[in-house]
Formats: sequence, structure tokens, C-alpha cells
Amino acid sequence: IQKLCDRVASSTLLDDRRDAVRALKSLSKKYRLEVGIQAMEHLIHVLQTDRSDSEIIGYALDTLYNVISNDLEEEEQEENSPKQVDDLGSQFTEIFIKQQENVTLLLTLVEEFDFHVRWPGVKLLTSLLKQQGPQVQQIILVSPMGVSRLMDLLADSREVIRNDGVLLLQQLTKSNAAIQKIVAFENAFERLLDIITEEGNSDGGIVVEDCLLLLQNLLKNNNSNQNFFKEGSYIQRMKPWFEVGDDNCGWSAQKVTNLHLMLQLVRVLVSPTNPPGATSSCQKAMFHCGLLQQLCTILMATGVPADILTETINTVSEVIRGCQMNQDYFASVNAPSNPPRPAIVVLLMSMVNERQPFVLRCAVLYCFQCFLYKNQKGQGEIVSTLLPSTIDATGNSVSAGQLLCGGLFSTDSLSNWCAAVALAHALQENASLKEQLLRVQLATSIGNPPVSLLQQCTNILSQGSKVQTRVGLLMLLCTWLSNCSIAVTHFLHNPANIPFLTGQIAENLGEEEQLVQGLCALLLGISIYYNDNSLENYRKEKLKQLIEKRIGRENFIEKLGFISKHELYSKAAQKPQPSFSTPDHMMFDHEFTKLVKELEGVISKAIYKSSEEDKKEEEVKKTLEQHDNIVTHYKKVIREQDQELEELKQRINTLTSQNEQLQATVTQQVSQIQQHKDQYNLLKVQLGKDTQHHNSHSETFQMNGIQTEEVSKLREELEEWKNKHELLQGQLREKDSVIEKLKSSHLETGTTEQSSQTSKSGGLELSNELQKELETLRSQIELQSAEISKLQMENQRLQVMSTAADPMLGDSGATAARSSETEGRLEQEIRELKSEVKALSEEKESLKQHLDSSSSTVAILQDEKSKLQQEVAESKKEQDDLLVLLADQDQKLSALKIKLKDLGVPVEDEDDIESGDQGDEDEDGDEEEQD
Repeated sequence: IQKLCDRVASSTLLDDRRDAVRALKSLSKKYRLEVGIQAMEHLIHVLQTDRSDSEIIGYALDTLYNVISNDLEEEEQEENSPKQVDDLGSQFTEIFIKQQENVTLLLTLVEEFDFHVRWPGVKLLTSLLKQQGPQVQQIILVSPMGVSRLMDLLADSREVIRNDGVLLLQQLTKSNAAIQKIVAFENAFERLLDIITEEGNSDGGIVVEDCLLLLQNLLKNNNSNQNFFKEGSYIQRMKPWFEVGDDNCGWSAQKVTNLHLMLQLVRVLVSPTNPPGATSSCQKAMFHCGLLQQLCTILMATGVPADILTETINTVSEVIRGCQMNQDYFASVNAPSNPPRPAIVVLLMSMVNERQPFVLRCAVLYCFQCFLYKNQKGQGEIVSTLLPSTIDATGNSVSAGQLLCGGLFSTDSLSNWCAAVALAHALQENASLKEQLLRVQLATSIGNPPVSLLQQCTNILSQGSKVQTRVGLLMLLCTWLSNCSIAVTHFLHNPANIPFLTGQIAENLGEEEQLVQGLCALLLGISIYYNDNSLENYRKEKLKQLIEKRIGRENFIEKLGFISKHELYSKAAQKPQPSFSTPDHMMFDHEFTKLVKELEGVISKAIYKSSEEDKKEEEVKKTLEQHDNIVTHYKKVIREQDQELEELKQRINTLTSQNEQLQATVTQQVSQIQQHKDQYNLLKVQLGKDTQHHNSHSETFQMNGIQTEEVSKLREELEEWKNKHELLQGQLREKDSVIEKLKSSHLETGTTEQSSQTSKSGGLELSNELQKELETLRSQIELQSAEISKLQMENQRLQVMSTAADPMLGDSGATAARSSETEGRLEQEIRELKSEVKALSEEKESLKQHLDSSSSTVAILQDEKSKLQQEVAESKKEQDDLLVLLADQDQKLSALKIKLKDLGVPVEDEDDIESGDQGDEDEDGDEEEQD
């Protein structure tokens, strides 16, 4: 090795140096340490100086690869410890990258197209990244166009270099967000997806697996790249990966691996640890492109390997988690059975079946949790299957609620735990469903009365079942009672519950039971914190006194702390997916850990609070509730206003579009009218030309035709005037008859009473005026009729002239002068007729006005007549009354005279008395007239 190194260093001939490097390459596999120590510096020098000869460069790169790489030592790892081998490769890598120029030189050599240079260069760089990844990544990152030069490897037509280029990029992108972004923006997604498609998607070989691993590196925990992947519409290109046939038997190990990685890649995009906005947009894109539908097809397909089915369930879970649209679709998926069953029911049957694999049952539980996450509609549907009104009496189909109840009370502790957690998720953050679930009644055995679900859960707890079952039930009860005072009241209503909880907490049990004690303490704390003091025996203050007396506050807080200190609690709190190595470790649910974190502190405070503080807190709670109600109300109002605004906007849009259409129509019509006007003007010009052509006679004929049309119009107008004239005469006759009646009525009233003389004379004057007006109207109508007869004569004359003009059309030159004369005459007469028609219309208007005024005077006269008649009736009544009074007075006077005569008093003669009476009557008459 020493001699060969000397030859490489000192030989002037290139052939000698090449042979020496080839010899070192052959020795480098067996004597890795020696060649590495002695020859590395010389080999780097060859790379720097002999770049013109690709053969010696290739040998040098192969030798360095053999020295640095640990892959070649796999056969010898039985003899040497793996740790020693790793150290050797790492040490040589450290020596090589000490000078950053060496890595830059290597990047330059990778650019060479020569296969003997490029391929060993790629392998060497990959090996360097495996040994000292972060350091080499940093050097490549700072070197100009370092990453871009490596991206060109994916476009190499030689598959060996392309495939090794994928492996190189896998190592380069590990745990380095900056490089991941550069690689993604260098169009890596497009190239890798093209390679996967070329290789046959999931049916492809190891190359597809390598591409998928590289895609995972680029997307995992990299929000920028995930967004770029979604915006580039690459999610749509994932759909063909999951197309499976009817016969799914006999899948190759490579296909299973590929599909596993593809499913994991989908999960990377919708992982619950991603920002909510990014996850939501990816979930929607997966629904719209049909990817979710494709995954559900795999879920319900037959013959799919168990591990692929499990991973598909986990993938579907995360695609639907928290996305209402996807959750609704999943609820509508049916299994291809007869009769069809909902996919949820089929999955729950697997979950509560103890013969199913543990990982599959965990996956189904996770799927059910994701389906119910932030899905109040789905929660309501699950709980409704438990309520008495919706249970299928025929028993033909099993519901989700029945399966959960069956699992809750089965002999398998894992089924108990899974069913309890699933039911707890159906109640998560939904107070109304917690209240509804209190209505659920269970038939325990024949002959016994039904028991409520809450009561049955507490009964099983007190029977001392397995720890896993009790933990599951306690988690369900804690979720159920939290933030639901009615449920707490129902729980406290059973007198056995509180003594059981205090007994469990107070005992000093082993480590296994400490978890149950902690959960019992949490349940008791919830019963205090959410207690509305409706039960006198279990008021907050009394329960606190019970804790103080039986357990002790410090001891209670210590037991409560057992939950969060437990190792399995910490593991469950990390991520939503339940991942347990064995069924025994299945103790805590992720959502429940959030509840514990939320309640642990407030329960500790509530235990130490006095009754006054409790009252204050309740007042604050009420105030907050009122405030929340107001906020909710305003939110509702705002929502309604938003809807109204949207409707108004739509109406505005429709009206705008209609307006635009109408304006377009108007514009079109205006243009058409303008065209017609232009055509009309053109025709007028053509008709008005008195040319010397032979068609002058035809023009005369056209002119006469126009005049005949005007004559016919005038006839129509005359007919109208006649009709109107007759109508006016009829109206005048009616007015005459009315006035005659008024006159006769006035004459009758005038002869009866002298008191109405003045008013009658006024009425006569009015009637005289009306007579005068009628005379004038008659004279006007006579004039009008004379004018109409004159117009008729003119019309007849015009007709004669027009008929006389017709035979003249046959003559040629002699009739031209006559036709021009008749045209002039006709035009003049037409003008005269028009002016007369105008005068007639004006006279008609004046006649109308006269008629209106006469009708108004008639109305006035009628009013005055009615008044006069009323006055006459009143005067008659007064005269009758006076006559009655006078008769009475005469009788009294005669009686008095008789008495006076009897008494011997002298009495005046009757004539004197009558003359005096007459004078009195005259005076009375004068007074009445004055009245």
C-alpha cells in the first residue's frame, strides 16, 4: 500500500498513476483501515489534478467510497462489532470533510456526465451524508448551486444514476428544512411523481419505495412544502395509487410496502400536528379529487392484507378528522353486504370483537374518535341510536348505539374500555347530548325493571371488575358529568355512589389501584364543581365536609395527582392516535387527558373554597352565561344580517344583469330605429326627386297614393268628430231636463211659503244664467255642425278630385302639368283641413269646460233646493205648534170670561177682545219672521 501510494504521488506518467490507483481500489475492500490512513490524501490530490482523465477519477472515487462506506462491511459484521465499523466510517468521513473544498470538488465531479465519474461520485456523497449528515448538509447548503446540481440527477436517463440520486437526496433532506424547501422548489415533486407513475405506482419496485421515502422527508413537519404540494395540485395525482381490483389476494411484499408508504404520505398531509388551516385545506382537496372515496373503497374491499387495512383505517381517520364535509361523506358510506350496512357499524363490530387483531381494534377506535371530533351532527346520530324512540323494535339491523352498549358490558375488558371511550367521544363538548343520554334505559334481565345507563355504569364499577374496565367507565362518567349539572344531580341521586367513591379514595391500595383512586377523586371533584345544589343532602358544602372528614383535603389532592403523574397518561397526551404496545397499556384517551388538565386545577381550588366564595363564583358564572347568551344572540343577528346581505347582493347582481340585458336591447332597438329612419329618409329623397326619367308618372302615382291615405285619415277624424258632437248634444239634452225639473220644483216651493221668496229669486236668477249658457252652447254646436258639414263637402270634393286624378295616370307628357297643379291644390286643401280640425279640437275643449261649469252650477242649485225644502218643513212645523197654542188660549179666555161674569166683573165685548187678539197675533207673526 505504501509503495502504491508513493507511485501515485511521484509517478509522472498518467498510466502509472492510474495503475497504482486501480491497485489501491482492489486492496481497499480488504485493507480498509490501511488504505484509508495512507492513501486518502493522495487520492484527494488525484481528484484535484487529474480531472481530465475520467478513468483514474473513477478509480479514486471508488477507493474513497470503499474506505468511507460501511455498506461493504455487512458480511464481516459478525466478526467485528457494528459499533467499531461505524466509528471507522465516521472517522474517515470527518477527515475527508475537514477541508470543505473536498465536498465542493465532489459536487463538481457529480456534474460530469461520464458514467465512470458520476456514479461513484453519487455513491461517495451518499456515504458521506450517512456518516456525517448535518455537517455535509451545511457544506452543500453554503456551496453555490450545490443542491440544484444534485437535483439534476433525477433527470438522468441512466436509471442506475437516477435511482442512486434518489437515495442521495433522501440522505440530503433528512431533518433539514432549508434543504427540503430548496429541493421542493427545484420541481422535485413533479419529477418524483413522474418516476412513481413510470414505475407502475404501487405495483412498482424498490425505486417507488425510495421515491416515497424521499417525498415523506420533504413533506413531514414542513408546512411550506405541504402548502406547495397542495397548491401544485399534486394531491390529485395520488388518487391512482389506491386503485385496487376486486381480487386482492396474493399481493407482493413490495406492493404492501409501497401502499403502506403511500398511506403514510397521505397521513403526513393531514396529520393532527399540522396547522389546522393547512390540514383542513388538504382534507377538502382529498374529498374533491376523489381520494377519500378511493380510500373508503379499500376500507370496504375484501382480501386486503390486515396491516394495509389497519393503516387505511388510520388514514381515513385523519382525512375526516374535524372536517364536516368528509365526516358527512364517511357517514354515508355503506359496506357491500346484503342488506347494506353503514361502514361505521361494520367497523364498530370489529372493535368490540375480541378475536380481531389488537392494532386493528385500536385503528377502528381512532377512526370513530375522528368521525366524532367537532362533529355535533355525527354525535347526535350515534346517541339517537340509543334513545328509546329510535331503537329498531324488529331487531333486523344492529345500530352503533347497541354495539357500544354491548361492548360496554361484555366480559372482554378491552371491549369495555374501547366502548366507554367511544361513547365518551360521542358526548365530548355537547351538553344537550349528555342530558339526552340520561333517558337511555337498559333491560338487565327478564322480570326486573329497566335501569338507566348511568346507573348500570356505576353498578359495574362497584362490582370490582378489571382495572381496565373500571378506568374506561370512570373516564366515561367524568366526561359525561363534566359541564352538565343535570347529569351530576342524577349521579348524586343514587345514594350508593358517593359512599363508594369516598371509600375507594380513602383506602390505601397498591400501585395498580392508584389510577382508579385518582379517577374516583376526579369524579367526586366534578360532582362538587358542577353541582347546582339542587339536592339538599349533597350540596357542595356538605360534600366538601365529607371529604374533609373521611379522606382529608391533602390526601384527596394527592390522589387526584396520581392521574397526571402516571406514565401512560403522559404517553396518551402526546398525540390523538391511540398507540399502545400491548392491550394492558390501554388506559388513557388523548381527549380525556385534556379534560384532566383542564379540571385538575379548578377542582383543587374548589375543594379549598368557602361557601361565600362559591356564591361569588356562581354569580360570576351567571353573569358570564348571560354575557355568552348576549354574544350568541348578536352572533345570530350578525349571521342573519350576513345572509340578508348575501341575498341582497344576489338580487343586485340579477337586477344588474337584467338591466344590462335591457340596455343592450334598447341600444339594439335604437340602432334599428335609426336604420329605419335612414331608410325612410332615403326613400323620401328618392321620392322627392323630380328627375327627367321615364318613371316620373310612377312617382306621381305614389304621391297620389300618399294623398289618398291622408284623405282616409281625415275621414276617420270626421267620423270621430261626428260621434263626439252627438255625445255632446245628448249631454246637453240631459242638462236641459235636469234644469226643467229644478225650475218646476222651485215654482212649487215658491207658492207654498212667503219666507222662501228670497232664496227662490236667487235660484231663478241661477236658472236664467244657466239658460243663457245653454243658449250659447247651442249656438256653438250649430256653428260646429255647420263646420262639420263644410268639412264633409270638402271631403267629397277631394274624393272627386282623387277619382278624377286616376284616369289621368295613363297620359304621358300632357298630364304632367295637371298632376303638379292637383298636387299643389291637394296639399293646400290638406293644410286647410288640418287647421280646421285643430280649431274644432279647441272648440271641443271649450265645450267640455262649459259643460263642466254647467254641471257644477246644477249641483249647487240642487244643494240650495234641498236646503229650501228643509226650511219650509221647519216653518210648517212651527205654524202647527202656534195654531195649537192659540186654540188652548181661546179656551182659557172663554173659561175666564164665564168665571168673571159669574163673579159679577164687567167683561169687554168679543169684538174688542178679537181686535186685541188680532194685534197680538200680528206681533207674534213679526217675531217669528224675525226669528
